[in-house]
Amino acid sequence: MTQDELKAMVGEAATAWVQPGSVIGVGTGSTVNCFIESLARMPERIAAAVSSSEQSSLRLRRHGIAVLDANEVESLAVYVDGADEIDGLGCMIKGGGGALTREKIVADLARQFVCIADESKLVATLGRFALPVEVIPMASALVARRLRAIGGRPVPRHGFVTDNGGLILDVHGLEIGDPPALEAEISQWPGVVTVGIFARNRASVCLLATPQGVRTIKF
Repeated sequence: MTQDELKAMVGEAATAWVQPGSVIGVGTGSTVNCFIESLARMPERIAAAVSSSEQSSLRLRRHGIAVLDANEVESLAVYVDGADEIDGLGCMIKGGGGALTREKIVADLARQFVCIADESKLVATLGRFALPVEVIPMASALVARRLRAIGGRPVPRHGFVTDNGGLILDVHGLEIGDPPALEAEISQWPGVVTVGIFARNRASVCLLATPQGVRTIKF
């Protein structure tokens, strides 16, 4: 199966975790785009969505799905989003698309996080995929020095500005054996907006697309 076919398959499978009439969180990326297309084909629609990016919000509205601001809801039944990597405990690296801050906000609102991905994203240890860190511009050099001090190789994502006006440092060379600890450490550094480790907001369920079908992993 092609990558596009795998993404379409898992995007369709994720609709089984969505209750018609509910307000849900919707993430960002190509796999989530397939999920949005599947949402639009549901016989009974969701009430509305809270989206983690302007791109996803636009796609949802094009399908006639209302998009709410995160400040308009107290909680979400479920958040459906992809991951750049996910480990055996449901901890993830996210932010390849640059929406990590809003993704973490929406994830924190949700009672359940359903991660949709293909089998190549399941890893024993996080870190093969460069870890995104969103920073405010004046802190980029300071944060980069701190990242080098812990063994990382931060590379500015040139020409990219997040929806929040932040910059992204993509950190190569880290082997993240303790995702919660590293998330907590980097998050407290001055100038860091968000680190792309999702351990506190880890996945509840992973729907993993394989050539044999969708594998469900519960954490």
